[in-house]
Amino acid sequence: QLRLVESGGGLVQSGGSLRLSCAASGFNLDFYTVGWFRQAPGKEREGVSCIDTGNGSTYSADSVKGRFAISRDNSKGTVSLQMNSLKPEDTALYYCAADFSTRSCHTLPGYEYWGQGTQVTVSS
Repeated sequence: QLRLVESGGGLVQSGGSLRLSCAASGFNLDFYTVGWFRQAPGKEREGVSCIDTGNGSTYSADSVKGRFAISRDNSKGTVSLQMNSLKPEDTALYYCAADFSTRSCHTLPGYEYWGQGTQVTVSS
């Protein structure tokens, strides 16, 4: 069974940091384009950051540029999202997604595999 599992969410004060991790079972995440998305209550899901397979190019939403960084840990087969200088508006359910594509991740119309999400709550 192919699935993604996120971990690392939690409650943190404004200005704090969290590191989310996305792991895959049933397939090798090294060969997949991976994105992090989030959805806050009452809001639409939005893309946060993504990383290409191959050249490893990364892209981030303007709202998180300079604060969040996506990276691969090929030794563990995981993709992480390092989140610094967190703000209350970053509070959301964070999902990772993967797609077997060579397209630039920010141009993908959709992702094939999705995790269940991990909650991030930032208190003011």
